[in-house]
Amino acid sequence: MQKARVAAVLTWIYAAAFGIPAIPVSIYLLQNGYLPMFMDLFPMYAGPWDGLEGWVFVTLLMAFLVVVLAASWAAWLAWKGRRSGLVLGLALLPVEAVFWLGFDLPFPWLFGVARGLLYGLALMSQRQRPEGRLAG
Repeated sequence: MQKARVAAVLTWIYAAAFGIPAIPVSIYLLQNGYLPMFMDLFPMYAGPWDGLEGWVFVTLLMAFLVVVLAASWAAWLAWKGRRSGLVLGLALLPVEAVFWLGFDLPFPWLFGVARGLLYGLALMSQRQRPEGRLAG
């Protein structure tokens, strides 16, 4: 169960760092017509989708937020020892990866690999308990 909990914490850190900022970035884009800069280094969420119409880009940001919230919910289920949380967390990773590519987000890949491995290991160790809860 410890692996699932570590994966859950990684998911929540990732959600706080990359999912929640989608809201203020969307507002900024709609008000100003361009993406805000991250510490004057680079535009936030800029990538292959950056050239899309403002409202289309915001729609993609909101879709990303929904997927990240679903991953956070899956992490909560995994934290509680539910197999469904592990399966959902793994199933959402490819969907999240589409957004990581479209927004050119490099760090979520690291979180994603770690989460995938931890969820997978937790899922394999779950076979020891038949009632659907994770083993110790």
